[in-house]
Amino acid sequence: MSSYFIPKQTARIEYKVANSRFIGTIGRADTVEAAKDFIKAIRAEMPDATHHVYAFKVGYGASITEGMSDDGEPCGTSGPPTLAVLRGAEIGDVVLVITRYFGGTKLGTGGLVQAYSQTARESIAALPIEEKIARLTFGLEVPYSLYERIKRVLGEYEGEILDEEFAADVTLICQMPVEHLTPFSAIIRDLSAGQLEPTLLE
Repeated sequence: MSSYFIPKQTARIEYKVANSRFIGTIGRADTVEAAKDFIKAIRAEMPDATHHVYAFKVGYGASITEGMSDDGEPCGTSGPPTLAVLRGAEIGDVVLVITRYFGGTKLGTGGLVQAYSQTARESIAALPIEEKIARLTFGLEVPYSLYERIKRVLGEYEGEILDEEFAADVTLICQMPVEHLTPFSAIIRDLSAGQLEPTLLE
């Protein structure tokens, strides 16, 4: 997956049903820890709420970590439908907390599923998104004679130098969009008569 959409900033909406208020707060979570911190922050902001139902989706495509909670609502009426809406959205690294203030009228199982699903849909609709381009980090040992040319080729393939060390050769630590690494590697192999090859780093 070379790129996917992620939340650009946090958004909040409110949805009302039978005097119950459902407040959807949606934002970015690059890690499970970040998602948990987001959920904690919403709980701290609205400690008097009846429920803080949440769902998150960290990553995108084949590499996703998901989580959800009904937070005291009847089992399956809130967390699963919220996560189902998130799964249907073409967004990764996202966390959604739906805070409910009970209005005195029970909604029933079907009513709860509908209310949480609708709040999730409206939260996603209000969310500003941006493209996240997957990048790889790699090391490269470059002779001084090719240093300037390699730097130029790096720029042409949207690569950036994170660190460089000057010794017998120049050791570069670089980052580049996933999709550009193969053509970049082919060019530097040609430039170096097969001597240079990027080494992927964690």
